[in-house]
Amino acid sequence: MPKAIHVLAFANVQLLDVTGPLQVFASANDIARQQGLSAPYAPTVIASGGGAVMSSAGLALLAEPLPPAPSDTLIIAGGWGVYAAAEDLPLVAWVREHASRCRRVSSVCTGAFLLAASGWLDGRRVVTHWTRCDELAQKHPQLRVEPNPIFINDGPIWTSAGVTAGIDLALAMVEEDLGRAMALDVARQLVVFLKRPGGQSQFSVTLSLQQEGNRFDELHAWISENLTKDLGVATLALQAGMSERSFIRHYRADTGQTPARAIELIRVETARRMLSDTGLPVKRVAAQCGFGSEETLRRSFLRAIGVTPQAYRERFSVSLAADPVAL
Repeated sequence: MPKAIHVLAFANVQLLDVTGPLQVFASANDIARQQGLSAPYAPTVIASGGGAVMSSAGLALLAEPLPPAPSDTLIIAGGWGVYAAAEDLPLVAWVREHASRCRRVSSVCTGAFLLAASGWLDGRRVVTHWTRCDELAQKHPQLRVEPNPIFINDGPIWTSAGVTAGIDLALAMVEEDLGRAMALDVARQLVVFLKRPGGQSQFSVTLSLQQEGNRFDELHAWISENLTKDLGVATLALQAGMSERSFIRHYRADTGQTPARAIELIRVETARRMLSDTGLPVKRVAAQCGFGSEETLRRSFLRAIGVTPQAYRERFSVSLAADPVAL
């Protein structure tokens, strides 16, 4: 029998949190049928009361009522409406009871707030959108919130970061259920990477260092173009037109990072692009990004995103990316 995949929506749900995972499972069905096999999944959008559910994008979704029968996989979407949903006591009670009968329970993005309200995340390693990790940890101190991963699988509980990470999570579920070959076929059909490693950092280093009106934005651009140069504090302070002491104090206050840590992260992010977009040997990548050696690059990669450069390339290289297909 097809596995029942229920994606829980609510008013002001994030549209892609629903449709991204839903399409992954629907594409697996399409591919199975093309291979002369039965559809492995029965994906359905559900909501309290059923009927039309307005997303935050202004597009309504037609949902089925909350099912009485168990789901194989329950996926709770996120979005600005999740805060009201987490205070909807009958809905929270339904999630608490229904989840106990599911093989897998998961959340996409801020859907973790509703899942946490049900008690199902207590004591678990979890992730949500990086801008909401601190808030989730403060509201639910019994959780082990990790701000960096794209998704986390902790036993039968899966949580993912923001928006497109729900696609990564769903692809990982397809791979768990049907094998890597099917997951790769789905990725090719959707013209996405098979999946980003779950431990890969979920946000851009450069973007995370930027703040509105940040006086160091031009410095970050200069650093990105001069990674092989001496980037000591004296050089950076001179480039910023500040004394060394003033530079160190203001830089950390504005970016939340020390200059040395920020440079390491920018170098790692540049190396990530080179590993995915070029066939350069890892040693050359290390040199061009300003790392003293391949081993230094490897240690920085593990520290920043939780995988080695070689593992990152194997999972995320353009040579393994999905080929464009006619849809």
